[in-house]
Amino acid sequence: MLKVRLVRIAVLSLIALAVSAGVAAWQVDSERSARQAETPAVSPYAAAGIGGPFELVDHHGETVTDETYRGRFLLIYFGYTYCPDVCPTELYEMVTAVDLLGDAAAGVQPMFVSVDPERDTVELMADYVALFHPDLIGLTGSREQIDAVTQAYRVFFRRVDSPDFADYLMDHSAQIFLVGPDGQMRDMFSPGTTPETMAERLSDWLRQVS
Repeated sequence: MLKVRLVRIAVLSLIALAVSAGVAAWQVDSERSARQAETPAVSPYAAAGIGGPFELVDHHGETVTDETYRGRFLLIYFGYTYCPDVCPTELYEMVTAVDLLGDAAAGVQPMFVSVDPERDTVELMADYVALFHPDLIGLTGSREQIDAVTQAYRVFFRRVDSPDFADYLMDHSAQIFLVGPDGQMRDMFSPGTTPETMAERLSDWLRQVS
């Protein structure tokens, strides 16, 4: 009789252990699924073919690639230093959004990529980005390098000659792109997005990878 009771207790114990292990495994799978739902394996922008690798020259004269900044979010704006209004406005709002992140700003690298490399030399880019933020990186390069990165991000630009200006202007798209720490496009901010809205969305992305 005692032996039967001991066997019964042993069987029940094994069943309890199996149930506990199953619950633990289910919890792990549920947490993993939740994280995957928050951060999709392929973002809609990346699925649409927006973004990709690049090789450019920073405002210190160093050749850099997208992998140079791997592990941080990249906040990228395309424009040119001779831009009379749109570029200064968008750059100011972009770096203001970064400042609004506080300590979390360490996880975001703001960038300004020239679409006018014929005029935007390394020296000029260095002077220009210093006007906006100490952490803003200016990127230029050869015409081939700029063409490659603008095609990857589907950035429109064209030269505009006008009798009203002594020099030419550049007509260009003005979105701000957000690239994830893995190098994949994650988000896009339309022109006129306020720094507060941008910072809020950046905070959401930063929390997802923390």
